[in-house]
Amino acid sequence: MNPVIQKGSTVLLPDAAALYDDESYVTYGRTGLEAHEALKAALCDLEKAVAVELYPSGVAAIAGALLAVLQAGDELLMADTAYKPTRRFCDRTLARFGVRTRYYDPTLAPEAVAELMGPQTRAIFLESPGSLSFEIQDVPALADQARRKGVLSLIDNTWGAGHLLKPLELGVDVSIQALTKYVGGHSDAFMGSAAARDPEVAARLHAGVVDLGWSVAAEDAYAMLRGLRTLDVRLVRHGQSGLEVAGWLSGRDEVAAVLHPALPGAPGHGVWKRDYGGACGLFAFVLKPAPTGATGALLDALEIFGLGFSWGGYESLAIDCDPQLKVRSFRKDYGGSLVRLHVGLEDSADLIADLETGLSAYRAVRG
Repeated sequence: MNPVIQKGSTVLLPDAAALYDDESYVTYGRTGLEAHEALKAALCDLEKAVAVELYPSGVAAIAGALLAVLQAGDELLMADTAYKPTRRFCDRTLARFGVRTRYYDPTLAPEAVAELMGPQTRAIFLESPGSLSFEIQDVPALADQARRKGVLSLIDNTWGAGHLLKPLELGVDVSIQALTKYVGGHSDAFMGSAAARDPEVAARLHAGVVDLGWSVAAEDAYAMLRGLRTLDVRLVRHGQSGLEVAGWLSGRDEVAAVLHPALPGAPGHGVWKRDYGGACGLFAFVLKPAPTGATGALLDALEIFGLGFSWGGYESLAIDCDPQLKVRSFRKDYGGSLVRLHVGLEDSADLIADLETGLSAYRAVRG
């Protein structure tokens, strides 16, 4: 039922001719053994890709994919709501190598985004829903506009987990995931993936992995494959419980807005309903204005929701988003604190009770 976990850097080959026959034999352990190949095959099926590359983390997958398709003098268009480490990599590392990153407002119409693409634009990076604030982009329209301009499109598909959203089928060139999150599902292993449908793009991704020396442990590949088998049933529970919690928060006096694209009437809900096969457990809500310390009081009162930055595992989590919003070029004034929740696999009634305790602490400070 399960692939073997092969531990080895050296691969012994059958004869001298096989030593340099890279097309027929795995010649070095770093490129992947049985568990790695089983995981890649499963992810290819999930993402509807011709090839998938593995990386030691989600950030490594983003960095590896961008380095594979960009070179000095190129320009990258990046959604302003991208994951903070993605932005950090662009501003620190890509800039040192002569790649300019220009951030765009993810609420712009696809035609308006296309007008930003200049002669040096080589790639556009999407994240939908946007990190922390959950803006939905019209992925197929943006991919189409990019293709018309000769620009490659990449997307961080971690929220969709390769299951709720199929970017490659919508015309995107590269679909990237932090497998650490929903595919792994248990908060105990790191990994990232990049999937491509076009063989030429897939070859560029593979060359980048080989040239930069990325590798992942066989044990971690095995863990990700195991998590992949329960991805569907877990996402159903995350999505249902998340909507229950989001709906409850929508009726609270302390809450100004709930940012969840699967809620009817939410911004981008129509596009979400068209493109997505469901929702995960990650969303945010805006608190009504309160004195300094009120948000911290809410978070500190929580017992089931842990305070942590990752998500996609079995556990529920909460963070204050405001410190991360300061770096954005198109920062929105929400009027109050923005809190992100990951709704895990715990009973939703228990999670609502925990949030009730937190909101009581918030009211005590707010007055």
